[in-house]
Amino acid sequence: MEKIKLGVLVGPTASGKTALSLEIAKKIGAEIVSADSIQLYKGFDIGSAKPTAEERRGIAHHLLDVYEPTEQNASVARFQELARQAIEDIFSRGKFPLVVGGTGLYVNALTYPLNFAGAPSDPALRAQLNEMEAGSPGSLHTLLAELDPKSASRLHKNDVKRVARAIEVVKLTGRPIGEFGGDFENRRNEEIPYDVRMIGLTMPRELLYERIERRVDDMMKRGLLEEILRLKVLGVTADMPAMQGLGYKQLYAHLAGQCSLEEAVAAIKLETRRFAKRQITWFKRDKRIQWFDLAQYESLDALTLDAVRALEGGGEC
Repeated sequence: MEKIKLGVLVGPTASGKTALSLEIAKKIGAEIVSADSIQLYKGFDIGSAKPTAEERRGIAHHLLDVYEPTEQNASVARFQELARQAIEDIFSRGKFPLVVGGTGLYVNALTYPLNFAGAPSDPALRAQLNEMEAGSPGSLHTLLAELDPKSASRLHKNDVKRVARAIEVVKLTGRPIGEFGGDFENRRNEEIPYDVRMIGLTMPRELLYERIERRVDDMMKRGLLEEILRLKVLGVTADMPAMQGLGYKQLYAHLAGQCSLEEAVAAIKLETRRFAKRQITWFKRDKRIQWFDLAQYESLDALTLDAVRALEGGGEC
């Protein structure tokens, strides 16, 4: 059976993935599948750097605005299912599916044979843990440090969703979540149905941080704070999954009177730099990725030509 040729474009936040993906799509008639955990939510547009309606004109995009803003049950498994459906649909129409995003686990869900049925869940226990955290912020991370020190060392105490999930797994199974591959099992004896070609954007760290600073300032000018006010009216609260996204969480804290606007913006920039560093570490481990240094290109056109060659080449990158 012929494998679906699948292109994947990754890189840290603010590295220029959207601009490059649009040019690639124009060149080879690709349709884009977003692999961004926040772009899945309706109304989370500016802070997630979701491509605008103008940018998307004439280029089909998939997995944008899938969930209602108050959705609480989003998961990597749901993304995997939706993305596979989109990829098969694109391929069936003779188009080239191009996955674009910086959420590493989402990319891995499509490019490795991962089974997300591996680790069990218990909604009642999860609710109990969330109540515990609400009553005493930081208590879940302290508990995880006792139950699963290794997971606690890699998870930030403010990453409540993943901390709670790690506790849930160890309580239900007696095994740390790491033994499930981080909430999934890697079915090493199986193959994925794709012929994967992966490319990534990189650049000197100083240049990336400058781009992050400018992008955050631009998001504020475009109305990120007003976007969050609209989401609040729709019933989105600080503890909901989408509100944990960069920019949203910090500005929500400002609206709650926990910090000044200047402090919130400074926190967004700092946390975005840290996030970009984690993304780089994640993707650099994947030897299939062919990297393109943005600083080595004088124009987007030149970068696009090299990226298209890599995606259309034979075999895996």
